[in-house]
Amino acid sequence: MNIIVAASENNVIGNKGTMPWHLSADLKYFKQTTMGHAVIMGRKTFQSIGRALPGRRNIVITRQPDFVAPEGVEVFGSLADAIAAAPDDAFVIGGGEIYNQAWALADAYYVTRVHTTISEFDTTIPPVPAGCELVKSESVSADEKNDFDVTFEVWKRVKK
Repeated sequence: MNIIVAASENNVIGNKGTMPWHLSADLKYFKQTTMGHAVIMGRKTFQSIGRALPGRRNIVITRQPDFVAPEGVEVFGSLADAIAAAPDDAFVIGGGEIYNQAWALADAYYVTRVHTTISEFDTTIPPVPAGCELVKSESVSADEKNDFDVTFEVWKRVKK
């Protein structure tokens, strides 16, 4: 299983249910990286997106038994059940609670490192775990479509 996330230098990913930046390059990277794969997300993340992501198998985790998902969206009551149903190359795409549950289980971390420090936040991720190796890094400079400089990092767990 993979994790894909955009995080500031102090590991902030959100505040009050939104990301604290606009990064067109990250949206493009996210789409390109996850297209054709299963994506696993929490209910709040799904509702913030507002629809199933096209070209991907959409899996939503919720503890709400009365949650009704649109056609084509699979719903599970736990991360363990979602992972069991998903292929090995699935991507966990958020939000904070789901990232925290999945963090120690991932084989790879696709981190868009946003080069800023965010002071107002309520959602963070842990650091990439020890025992992971940076296998790819590509930078994009801030411009009219990207609030900050970013680096797209791919970290893979080193097999022992």
